[in-house]
Amino acid sequence: MSSKTTFYVSSLRSFRKIHRLFGIIFFGFFILMAVSGLLLGWKKNSGGYLLAETKKGTNSNLKEWLPLDSLEAISNSYVKEKVDRNLSLDIERIDVRKDKGIVKFIYADSYLGLQVDGATGSVLSVEKRRSDFVENLHDGSYIDKVLNLKTGYFKVFYTSVMGISLLIFTITGFWLWYAPRKIKQIKNS
Repeated sequence: MSSKTTFYVSSLRSFRKIHRLFGIIFFGFFILMAVSGLLLGWKKNSGGYLLAETKKGTNSNLKEWLPLDSLEAISNSYVKEKVDRNLSLDIERIDVRKDKGIVKFIYADSYLGLQVDGATGSVLSVEKRRSDFVENLHDGSYIDKVLNLKTGYFKVFYTSVMGISLLIFTITGFWLWYAPRKIKQIKNS
């Protein structure tokens, strides 16, 4: 056996072991990322199940809108009176959709979102933001939320490990495809 063939055969064994080991260790995480990534890709086309359709308000002219703090007070009051008085009113983000004439209030601890007409203050939609939950699973920030880690260190760790693992899987997978062809080519020459 030539030195080139020995190199390819030896590296093929090593890469196969690495590929198998990473496959065993990260199988569940890869399934979770694949399924959650697929769901995130479809969130706007889920018929409102993962992400509610953005409603249309009465006016897109910001000069005619109620002040943002008034819209927040309306949203918070609605949550306490009509959704659940025990829910936290901590807002994760406020999404202003000027072109649609609405403001979305997304609550931090409950995956709840309200769409409020910017001009009238009418609550147009109350939604369970399943897509935010799926996104938190996908990027690992769900663990940060569960463990109350404000720094986001788990998300950074998780995405780094998964990114590196995917890179290793890609490289070893390519080698498992490429090396046997090179061995065959060397033997036939």
